[in-house]
Amino acid sequence: MAQVHFHISTTDRVLLDCGAADVRDMTEAREEAQSVVRALIAVPGPEDWRDFMLHVHDDLGEEMYSLPFKTMLGRVH
Repeated sequence: MAQVHFHISTTDRVLLDCGAADVRDMTEAREEAQSVVRALIAVPGPEDWRDFMLHVHDDLGEEMYSLPFKTMLGRVH
């Protein structure tokens, strides 16, 4: 079991995840990252998520995986 943090960034700001999620492996970390992004973009509001990026870091602070929000948004109409 590993602990990971889900940090979010744009070109002008970074939001650090002060908590940690327990995951069994990299596959579970990716699935959890996708769940986090889906939950954030599902909330109604004025935010344009296309420039956001989710970064998965291990408990040592090393980036394991990154997920651009735009890959979860689909095509813009």
